[in-house]
Amino acid sequence: MAMQFPREEDGGEMSDINVTPLVDVMLVLLVVFIVTAPLLTQVVKVKLPKTEQTEPTPDKHVAILAVTAGGEAQLDDKTIPLPNLEGELKALQERDPEISIQLQADRAALFESVAKVMASAQRSGIDKLSFVTVAQ
Repeated sequence: MAMQFPREEDGGEMSDINVTPLVDVMLVLLVVFIVTAPLLTQVVKVKLPKTEQTEPTPDKHVAILAVTAGGEAQLDDKTIPLPNLEGELKALQERDPEISIQLQADRAALFESVAKVMASAQRSGIDKLSFVTVAQ
């Protein structure tokens, strides 16, 4: 099919889309990407100093809250029924306002049990809660 150009006698405007500017912009973006991509993948090699392994300083304001596979809560190795957990955490918060809770949940524990323990901690006024995991 031949390309048709408007004739002066038609008097109409050309209604085709001019894609040349679009192609120009896309080619410029492609060139910019090709130039900058290798720069983003380079890694700076740094030799870090080595030190002796040290034990972290014990924090006096930390309590360990664990959720067992059976859904029971243990606060500092003391088993506490879930309905009583909020009261125990409130008492702990009143004794030490800067208390931080480290939550350890067994891999087999149901999410419902973990969520209940987290909700109890929130309702008791504890605002520092961290999760403890094991590195593999």
